[in-house]
Amino acid sequence: MTIDIRTVTEADFEDWQIARNIGFLQQPVLKPEQLEGRRRHFVGSRPLGAFDNGRCVATFRSFDQEITAVGGAAVPADAITNVTVTPTHRRRGLLSRMMARDLAAAKERGDVVATLIAAEYPIYGRYGFGPATWTTEWTVEVPRSGLDPRWSGPEDGGRIDLVGGEDVRKLGPELHERVRRAQPGAVSRNELWWQVNTGVLGHGSGWTEPFYAVYRAASGDVEGLVSYESDDHWRDKQPHNTADVNWLLAATPAAERALWRFLCSIDWITKVKSGWRGPDDLLPFFLPDPRAARVTAHADWLWVRVLDVVRALEARTYDGTGSLVLEVVDADGLAGGRFRLEASPQGASCAPAGGAGADLTLSVAELGTVWLGDESLVRLAALGRVQEEREGAARKADALLRTPGRPWCPDIF
Repeated sequence: MTIDIRTVTEADFEDWQIARNIGFLQQPVLKPEQLEGRRRHFVGSRPLGAFDNGRCVATFRSFDQEITAVGGAAVPADAITNVTVTPTHRRRGLLSRMMARDLAAAKERGDVVATLIAAEYPIYGRYGFGPATWTTEWTVEVPRSGLDPRWSGPEDGGRIDLVGGEDVRKLGPELHERVRRAQPGAVSRNELWWQVNTGVLGHGSGWTEPFYAVYRAASGDVEGLVSYESDDHWRDKQPHNTADVNWLLAATPAAERALWRFLCSIDWITKVKSGWRGPDDLLPFFLPDPRAARVTAHADWLWVRVLDVVRALEARTYDGTGSLVLEVVDADGLAGGRFRLEASPQGASCAPAGGAGADLTLSVAELGTVWLGDESLVRLAALGRVQEEREGAARKADALLRTPGRPWCPDIF
């Protein structure tokens, strides 16, 4: 029988969830409370499934999102998640069919980009996605950090207090909005995110309550929040505990410094695991000995697929002034063409370039990689992933598109 790709209905819900678990090599049986916990994630989302003789054999889901462009503009995005194919149905084009359907609908809705976190690197480039942000995790060896163990609080007039999940749900959303508007690559969080990450709503798999700490500046304004957990490890009658950070939000360097210093000052804590942070995070340099912060993981993170070249390039800001003609190649026909970008610190315009000769030719995936300002077009040209049509065009493009700070997405979805 022909495998049917269709929108998932209530009648398909449990079968779809089981197929999702199978694809992610998780237990292929779900308890009622687990199903109920996942049901809320479907509200307002766009689940697709592939059905073979009535059984779900591939899953796909997207939802509305905003991503922060360079300069702080909130850009509408199609966020993609829960992508699986059952092992018995691999290599039949099921993902390609679901992806094509979803991206076409996103283009029609007016989304500027699509986003995802790639579990496997090689898959998504063929659909026009490029890795646009990277992430790094550090482990801090507290005893060798050089920090004064007598520290008892911020020296800047601020203070740190432990709070509960209810306080986080009240204070977190406004703080997150401030942080994400200033961080290219950051994405929106809805009420559901705060409920899931403070234990109000789960997936039915149990919840361990973390610690939460808030940093208030001398003015009383909330400028930082952290969620962390600790293990209970002793050796030779001495504590060797690790503080594991779930997430840390800081609107100012002072707040970030104070929260990391707090984590490193907790009695019995000898290691701090940072969780996923931006690749140019300040953490190591808050320590008298930056070598005490060892990189324990580094990977690509948020992938971007441009759906509207004009709106994507006009949405971001530029520090320099210049003109650039880009030949964007899109095998799927969603965003290809030749475009002229005119940019300056006062604003930017982008329009089809007509018969003008291109400065650079690049795929829509490479455009997604450079859109947030992280990757170098000079480097991509050296790798053969971008073609210079005019000598020096890649360096000229770097001067316009690259940013001093690196983009970062604090979230997984």
